[in-house]
Amino acid sequence: MPSATAQQTIGPYWHLLEDPQVADLTRFGAPGPAITLQGRLFDGAGAPVGDACIELWQADPSPSELFPGFGRSGTNADGWFRFRTLKPGPIRGCGNATEAPHLALAIHARGLTRPLFTRVYFAADALNETDPLLSLIDDRARRATLIAEPDGDHTWRLDIRLQGARETVFIVF
Repeated sequence: MPSATAQQTIGPYWHLLEDPQVADLTRFGAPGPAITLQGRLFDGAGAPVGDACIELWQADPSPSELFPGFGRSGTNADGWFRFRTLKPGPIRGCGNATEAPHLALAIHARGLTRPLFTRVYFAADALNETDPLLSLIDDRARRATLIAEPDGDHTWRLDIRLQGARETVFIVF
């Protein structure tokens, strides 16, 4: 009888989390205004999740050999994750609607058999008011769970809460 093997919900590339360069989307010399996105991942009880993987995807600027448009960051024991990337600009969405500058995130963590998807928008961006996805969220407090706040020079912070009070808005595809 065959033996059972462990399920890998993130696939065979978990080892990439050990290389911090994978979280630096500017590592190949991508030109443009660089930013840092950082934050903490919390579980439903408010405890930091220290063994998760956060994936970052972005459509702007377009991926190239100097800019992969994708990165991964592991969370440390205190739940912190950190990315270095280029500041995104607005993009054309469905029906030619303009989407506010944003980053897409996928969260892989213990207890999740599938990743959770969310977005990161930037505080005070005028396009946030008309962004098609943000406009679907009537509750301002819920909408705020997707808005990164300035946290130093060219640094933005967004904490992610998997459940409970101030739970982050997640997107179902």
